Amino acid sequence: MPLFRRRSGEEAAQSGAGWLGRVRRAVGSTPVAAVAAPRLDPALGDESLRLMLGQAAAGDWAALGPALAAVGDGADLTGRVGAIAEVPRVEEWTARALADRPEDALALLLSGARHVTWAWEARTGARAKHVSEKQWQVFHERLDIAEEQLLEVAEREPSWLAPWYFLQISARGASLPAEVATCRFEAAVRRAPGHPASHRQRLQQLCAKWGGSHEEMHAFARSSMLAAPEGSQLGELVVLAHLERWLDLPDGEDRAYLASAEVVAELQEAAFRSVLHPDFTPVRGWQGSFNAFAMAFSLAGQRKTARLLFEALDGAVTESPWHFLSGDPLKAFASHRDRCAY
Repeated sequence: MPLFRRRSGEEAAQSGAGWLGRVRRAVGSTPVAAVAAPRLDPALGDESLRLMLGQAAAGDWAALGPALAAVGDGADLTGRVGAIAEVPRVEEWTARALADRPEDALALLLSGARHVTWAWEARTGARAKHVSEKQWQVFHERLDIAEEQLLEVAEREPSWLAPWYFLQISARGASLPAEVATCRFEAAVRRAPGHPASHRQRLQQLCAKWGGSHEEMHAFARSSMLAAPEGSQLGELVVLAHLERWLDLPDGEDRAYLASAEVVAELQEAAFRSVLHPDFTPVRGWQGSFNAFAMAFSLAGQRKTARLLFEALDGAVTESPWHFLSGDPLKAFASHRDRCAY
């Protein structure tokens, strides 16, 4: 076990261990606020994905289709399809592509993924009691299409991870039985064990707001972290679970919860088993994990550990979890980064 993991989070943050240490030494002692302006980048610095997003915005399936077909890794394809599904009007040109070539499984996958995202756009992120009857109707109509298309993709391409990932989200939205959601998660991780995004969806499924419980959610997060190799991204599940619990508490109690000695110890353990472990390898999307940990440590008053994470991010902001603090994630990120700068 590396020595620095036996220290407190505040002490370990100063040791500069692992790849993060190299980032920190490169940044040097420059105040965090001076490193880079906060920015939201849907491509997270991935130029090939940026090109795909441009092709999607232009409706250029002739170029985008072969590019997606060339992506060999199941997790990478899933992540790219998920990002492309956020692009407005994808549902329009995928419908045309499928009319021309109904046998195209990739076009069908992208259409199904887009209908999941499009359904949630109609529902919005509001609590159920604030969603109108019309919104619910559109939400379920789009989810029905997504379910049909994604299940067909899963049948046509039984080795693909992507349909099972998106089917987890549609199952939650459609309030399908718990055993269906469980089977879909298990189908995803059979195809890609340790897939962080599928584990995040499972964590959401187990949240109290979706019919689970805090106990189930925390147990899943911790067991997943401990079952994964040290340096795995799955340690982020622990921080995401604590942020879900924090969201469920009234003002005053929420910050006290995150700052409690027990929660801080669990956050530190998770960070130093995952993103701050010397064996952690940053893969595409690592910025999401760092943003979650940075926000949690900042709210918990662990400024030195948060600063290390902010330095590594160098201004790269992900909408989640900062949108929980403000309608402007960039503003929330900058505020917390500045307060942790010294």
